[in-house]
Amino acid sequence: MSFIIFGQAISTVQVLTGIVILLAITVIVLFIRGKARAEDDALDTEHTMAALLRSQAEMQGRLATMAEVFGSRQAELNQAIGQRLDGMSQRVTATIGEQTRSTHENLRRLQERLAVIDAAQTNIQTLAKDVVGLQAILSNKQTRGAFGQARMETIIADGLPMGAYAFQATLSNGSRPDCTVRMPNGSPPLVIDAKFPLEAWNAIRSAASPEHGKIAAQQFRRDLELHIRDISEKYLIPGETQDTAFLFVPSESIFAEIHENFEAIVQKAQRARIVIVSPSLLMLSIQVIQAVLKDQRMREQAHVIQSEVAHLMDDLSRLDERVRKLQGHFAMAQKDVDMIVTSADKLARRGERIEALEFEAAKEPAKARAEERPKPVDNRTSQLKLRVVDED
Repeated sequence: MSFIIFGQAISTVQVLTGIVILLAITVIVLFIRGKARAEDDALDTEHTMAALLRSQAEMQGRLATMAEVFGSRQAELNQAIGQRLDGMSQRVTATIGEQTRSTHENLRRLQERLAVIDAAQTNIQTLAKDVVGLQAILSNKQTRGAFGQARMETIIADGLPMGAYAFQATLSNGSRPDCTVRMPNGSPPLVIDAKFPLEAWNAIRSAASPEHGKIAAQQFRRDLELHIRDISEKYLIPGETQDTAFLFVPSESIFAEIHENFEAIVQKAQRARIVIVSPSLLMLSIQVIQAVLKDQRMREQAHVIQSEVAHLMDDLSRLDERVRKLQGHFAMAQKDVDMIVTSADKLARRGERIEALEFEAAKEPAKARAEERPKPVDNRTSQLKLRVVDED
């Protein structure tokens, strides 16, 4: 038993020793492997570090290159941005300057228009005052008649000469028309009346309703018919005045309204031989009368004109006779001048021959004869002069 137990104990120790040895061997192996692995890891780490260092150097080079590229690109970008900003600032400055000039021009035009508007407003105010004054004048019957009378007198005085018309002349029946115009050929004068019933017309204009307008129109028709009857009875005098008279309306608009809306009154006035005239028609009639008067004066002075024409023809005949005499004197003088020119031409040719010494060939015989008779030279000169006179 003890041997077995001892044997078992020995085997256990052996087993344990084997286990320890195995463990030691294992540890040694593991240590050797770990050391080898550590060496391999160190080598790998060194390789990795070298690769990292190379990568870092490459990265630094690339970063430097990129930094340089980015620097140049940034400089170009800054330059381009600066140029664009300069161009934009110039365009903005030019645009602002142009807008400023345009604003100043618009303000100047606005000021001019405002000045025109102010002037127009002043004119409108003045016109309003004049209209108020005209309304005050037309509201009074006497002042209204004076207004129409003044306008009619202005037209007559501008169109006819003095003495061809008369204002407020008294007729045989004691009536005094506003104007009488002298007619040609001893015809009776033409009567012009400047009184116009304007109260009813103003009532038509100021009517508040159609019924009031109808009533005012009826009143205006009655007043105008009464005025036409008065003109026909007072101013149409047979043998003293024309058988037609003028009723002067001092407004073109009223004249048009009468002919458009009161045609029956116009026809009644025509049957009564009363012609309703506006300022333009009165002016035209005055111009026609002036032309007729001028033609009459021309016919009256026809014998004077004929006498003056006869005197003019006598003066023309005398002038023609004297001109013909003067023409004969000029012809004679021209003939004398031609003869003088002919003599002058001959003298010039004779002088040229003398200057050219045409007698040079007979020089020696002339000298011999001169020695014998010294005076014939003078005689030759005198003969030459006589020949020239004879030839002249």
